[in-house]
Amino acid sequence: MIDYLTDFMLVLFYTCRDVLPILLLIIFFQLIVLKQPVPHLKRVILGGVYVVLGLALFLMGLEKALFPVGKIMATQLSDPEFIGASASELSNWSSYYWIYIFAALIGFATTIAEPSLIAVALKAGEVSVGTISPWGLRVTVAIGVALALALGTFRIVTGTPLFIYIMAGYIIVIIQTIFAPRKLIALAYDSGGVTTSTVTVPLVAALGLGLSGAVPGRNPAIDGFGLIAFASLFPIITVLGYAQLMNLKTRLLKIKTKKDAI
Repeated sequence: MIDYLTDFMLVLFYTCRDVLPILLLIIFFQLIVLKQPVPHLKRVILGGVYVVLGLALFLMGLEKALFPVGKIMATQLSDPEFIGASASELSNWSSYYWIYIFAALIGFATTIAEPSLIAVALKAGEVSVGTISPWGLRVTVAIGVALALALGTFRIVTGTPLFIYIMAGYIIVIIQTIFAPRKLIALAYDSGGVTTSTVTVPLVAALGLGLSGAVPGRNPAIDGFGLIAFASLFPIITVLGYAQLMNLKTRLLKIKTKKDAI
């Protein structure tokens, strides 16, 4: 217990140090540039304390829980005894199918719970006056992340160069951007960015590093990173694809309505 308190105090100190420049910048502009007192000073101070404590607790949780869980799961799922593979079969990508399933499921689950995605989905629903379903957008993005992590873990197992997947993915995005409805293009690109946030990144990074350390012949420094790039790219593809499908559905419905009218 004492060790945990010591670690927390150290994390809290570093958090205060990191937040201090932001605080000084805001105070400088408020008092010196704008020459206005800080409104609701007591509330701002209390909110600042909550932010610092929340960040410290979150960082502590990453270090003590999320990072170890991701690494342990990757190590256990790639264990030869679990996957039923001999030492000679460990290089066979098909032996790691549980890793792909786990990566897809953890990607879907963490994305659905991602606070930044929830915020973007709710705002998209408000701005579109109900045209865009917040829940539908979240599910579409989560499916993209699930596919991304399954393919990303496949890349780690096979040792395929990362740039091939990323280049191919962005070529698909460029083609989709040309044909997708213009009003949803910006939202699709934002959806890719918000997936790599507080909940998703820690588990994804731990999974990639743990898997690259467990698979024979892989180097965590070279092969362990890159999963987050997949998690940023594939939601753009799925959201643009969803937009294109809905646009096609609307066109077909209009054509059918015209035919019925005739």
